Amino acid sequence: MKDTKFQLGQSGNPAGRKKGKPLKITELRKAIELNANDVLQSVINAAIDGDMGACKMLLDRITPTLKPQALAITVPVKDTLPEQGGEIIKATVTGLIPPDVGSQLIAALSNQGKLVELQELSERLARLEKKLEIPNALK
Repeated sequence: MKDTKFQLGQSGNPAGRKKGKPLKITELRKAIELNANDVLQSVINAAIDGDMGACKMLLDRITPTLKPQALAITVPVKDTLPEQGGEIIKATVTGLIPPDVGSQLIAALSNQGKLVELQELSERLARLEKKLEIPNALK
């Protein structure tokens, strides 16, 4: 085997970190804590002076992000999935429902169609097995 710089099972620093020596991250945190009020005041002053980056930083910290609210929609209910899909598309195209809601409804109809198809295939398979009288042990 090729001789490598690091040997398996051997520490590169057997003595470890010297006791009492602070980590760099600890030093950084202390520096931030010592200057936090001055830094915050600088950001506030920059925002007041029109710095949009500073404004965004402050607003992101003090106001929650707006989340979309569900809207009540009315779409005629049809007998079949394709007919219902047509109604949703018509409502989306005419502006009665937003495009993102229309897309979600079409996706939901598609998923419903897959469930119906799976149910029909399962029932069809059960009928075929019954006709062929396949014993339960072979299922």
